[in-house]
Amino acid sequence: MSDSRVKELKKAETVAAEALRLSEALRRGASRRDVMKLLVAAGMSVAAAGAFAMLAETAHAETPRRGGRIKAATNGSSATETMDPAKGMTQTDFSRAFMFYNGLTTLDESLTPQLDLAEEMAPSERATVWTIKLRRDVRFHDGSPLTSADVVYSLQRHKDPAIGSAMRTLVAPMEEIAATGPNEVRIRLSGPNADLPTMFGTWQCAIVKDGVTDFRRANGTGPYKCQEFQPGVRSLAVRNTEYFKPGKPYLDEIEVFGITDEQARVNALLAGDMQLIGTVSPRLVPRIISASNLTLFETKGGAYHDLVLRLDGAPGSNPDFVLAVKHMFNREQIRRTVYRGFAVVANDQPIDPTNRFYDARLPQRPFDLDKARFYLQRSGFANQAVPVVVSPAAPNSEEMGQVLQQVGQQIGLNLQLQRVPADGFWSNHWAKHPIFFSSNPPKASADVTFTQFFYSQGPFNESAWRNERFDALLLEARAETNTERRRERYSEMQRLVHEDSGVCIPVFASYLDAHVNKLKGLRPIPTGGMMGFNFAENIWLDQ
Repeated sequence: MSDSRVKELKKAETVAAEALRLSEALRRGASRRDVMKLLVAAGMSVAAAGAFAMLAETAHAETPRRGGRIKAATNGSSATETMDPAKGMTQTDFSRAFMFYNGLTTLDESLTPQLDLAEEMAPSERATVWTIKLRRDVRFHDGSPLTSADVVYSLQRHKDPAIGSAMRTLVAPMEEIAATGPNEVRIRLSGPNADLPTMFGTWQCAIVKDGVTDFRRANGTGPYKCQEFQPGVRSLAVRNTEYFKPGKPYLDEIEVFGITDEQARVNALLAGDMQLIGTVSPRLVPRIISASNLTLFETKGGAYHDLVLRLDGAPGSNPDFVLAVKHMFNREQIRRTVYRGFAVVANDQPIDPTNRFYDARLPQRPFDLDKARFYLQRSGFANQAVPVVVSPAAPNSEEMGQVLQQVGQQIGLNLQLQRVPADGFWSNHWAKHPIFFSSNPPKASADVTFTQFFYSQGPFNESAWRNERFDALLLEARAETNTERRRERYSEMQRLVHEDSGVCIPVFASYLDAHVNKLKGLRPIPTGGMMGFNFAENIWLDQ
């Protein structure tokens, strides 16, 4: 061996030894000054040691650590909370679904599906038949192994009307869901769907145990086991020590509460009673950023809080009235004053600029008092009182309602805001009034958004919109494997919703969460706040 090679090996050994010493020092709680002393003693200059110590400290702080417990609060609380992922309706339900269960896939920061319970998903040439191979090292919390029967049962449940799953429309095209082996499933679709792996990454599609009907406790494969569940009160999750992902999860316990009152959530965080809270409105952001021990966490995506005009009754059944209202939205003012800049101007269609199929060529609908007045006069509803339902369940709806109310006074429209509580809003008020504000979380794909909210048979078709051309384009786009041709169809669908539906979308709102500084590991997942509600297995405490 040459002398130069010997010197290189000795240098590498020295570097490795120093790195090990440095890691051990940081693990024991050494300060940056202590680390500098070690480096200087080893022969490094003071300046270089200072810079290296800072980098080492930063890198060490970003290394996940085991142990600790946190309390987290979402904005949803109800006596009807459920451990059944197919029936989840609130942030608390969504968070528990990812805490106690897994899906076949999981979604990353770009909403690209990554394999989770599945180790392989192979489509046929036209993506009409999918073969799914499952991991063999996964066990449910009761110790039983994951099998193909569990996947078949979990997916078939969504087809049962009695379950009331929001995924029923999306699962309907699965004509056959069959176990072709102990760890293999074949899905045959009525038509091509290249987005199938994306759908499997949503919380509703979490896999449950074959035959389970009692969801008072969760028997999933997830990173945490359910130790306690009190609907409308709290959930206590403890680490699953046999989780199939090496090293995860990091925390010992997570206690989850649903706190509907935002002031109470923020106060609990400021007081140290909570370490992570979801859904902070922009108006309370100053309280978060002024606290030196707290961090604001922003997630941009396709979330929107919309004004809905039902098209199946007056006044929404009058197209001129709908156009009048759409031209009353001063979107930039709403973005600046209502959302304090934590939003992006929207255009009365649900695909946001972060989506790969967003059509930036669609002309922006302007705030135009003259057009609003013209359409209002032509509709015959001028100088009439029109009720608009607002609620804390639709964040910022009262503030947006007040902006519209002021505009209406300028053109001869008397909008009367009717305030209803958040509790019971979705069962007692949503889609039960001629005009109301709603709230829609971002979805994993354009197909899911259009299918659930604008398709004629969609479960959440808020404005009762019916458009045969749109329905046909939806099916064509789902069957189209060529990205550019698919983009053309989605562009036309955005135009149709923009021009014809009864949904007014002024802005796309960011999700704002907050947490203590020592809580690490959060990354924006555009399907929602708190990492698309999949925070549990990813966070740790820098103690």
